[in-house]
Amino acid sequence: MPTRSSRPATPAPSESTDRSTRPDGPTRESILARLQEAEVKFLRLQFTDILGATKNVEVPKSQFQKALNGDVTFDGSAVEGFTRVEESDMLLRPDLRTFLIYPQFSREEGERGRVARLICDVALPDGTPFEGDPRQVLKRQIARAQALGFEMFVGTEPEFFLFERTPAGVGSTVTHDRAGYFDLAPIDKGERIRREITNKLVEMGFEIEAAHHEVAPGQHEIDFRYAPALETADRIATFKFVVKRVALEYGLLASFLPKPIPGVNGSGMHCHLSLFQGGVNAFADPAGEYGLSRTAEQFIAGLLDHAGGMTAITNPLVNSYKRLVPGFEAPVNVAWSTSNRSALIRIPAKRGNSTRAELRMPDPSCNPYLALAVMLAAGLDGMEQRMEPAPAIQRNIFKMTVREKRHHRVKELPTDLREAVEELEKDDVMRRALGEHVMDHFVAAKRAEWREYSAAVHQWELDRYLDLI
Repeated sequence: MPTRSSRPATPAPSESTDRSTRPDGPTRESILARLQEAEVKFLRLQFTDILGATKNVEVPKSQFQKALNGDVTFDGSAVEGFTRVEESDMLLRPDLRTFLIYPQFSREEGERGRVARLICDVALPDGTPFEGDPRQVLKRQIARAQALGFEMFVGTEPEFFLFERTPAGVGSTVTHDRAGYFDLAPIDKGERIRREITNKLVEMGFEIEAAHHEVAPGQHEIDFRYAPALETADRIATFKFVVKRVALEYGLLASFLPKPIPGVNGSGMHCHLSLFQGGVNAFADPAGEYGLSRTAEQFIAGLLDHAGGMTAITNPLVNSYKRLVPGFEAPVNVAWSTSNRSALIRIPAKRGNSTRAELRMPDPSCNPYLALAVMLAAGLDGMEQRMEPAPAIQRNIFKMTVREKRHHRVKELPTDLREAVEELEKDDVMRRALGEHVMDHFVAAKRAEWREYSAAVHQWELDRYLDLI
């Protein structure tokens, strides 16, 4: 586990580069002109609830000016974890830099008129930012990093499954193909749909770095370029929508459920994290051990120290812990390494401005805003407390004995959602990062989910016990 060190404090602050506060970017007038030029008929004002579900209020052309002014209201009491009935009115304040026009997903959709989108921050009627808005939670941690002179960049590797639908259109767990890692067509039947998804994303401004079949049958991965944390969280939400929308046009179900099929690898969302200061990667130091700076080591130590509580946010479903088991490449050991993927954190080989820490336990069911917020909060705590990580482990941790793990101070992640929520509640750094509103509503929702799951009778129990007892 990380320990406190006597190393110097983090460097002095530098100019902020958070895209939400930069003066450049589109204006209301330029967006209105673009909407008219592209003959857009509907504008979606998008936001995210505490559990990560994407919501939107769609307005017609006559309301575009009102929407851009941030004067559109919605009923917050109808949204999971937002507010009470007596305090229900809330405002949608659009981030103009998130403006985009959706591509045409189908001929019928095109005939109804083009649709554009703005991602919004949620505010109270008096304009005060709503503390329960997940996007605001992330922005608070970004501001905290900026006060120390840093900006976090994140690259993600979201995985998903493509499943067949029944003739009635209902989803199943019958995979679209039987291919494996990096296979080609005709074994990989998802090649065409991945290209279609990629084309739609590129049309929307994404820079796609790779797309390929993953290990399990029907499992796929599309990687897009790293970006500042807020932009990456926005992109994850958009990415999931596009994947599901394109799959629907092909008559398929795209699922980001972490472990939909037993006995094969689940879907993760590895997050590559780095801090930049003044345009330079603050994790890189050619003179440091493994080419890492003290800032990087402290940040890694913070991630390891808060891994238990953080897992409830990065892996928020009962199903998430069916993936976090030995034998399927998902990490269960709280350790770091520069040479193997059995550890929670891996340091990829590239150095210089590509130096980064790959956090391997998150899955794509998480709320991206809350997940990136707790990652940043944990890393910054490691820096502020001058933590020092335990030595990197270069062996395959899956093959280590219990005694060897104890010797190397290797702990394990929570084994189920109940345990993860208990770890989260005990972590004051996570509580401060999330805020009391989000923390209380999230914990209450997850406890209810666990109680419902625990009370259900599952097929496994019937198969194992029904004839024997």
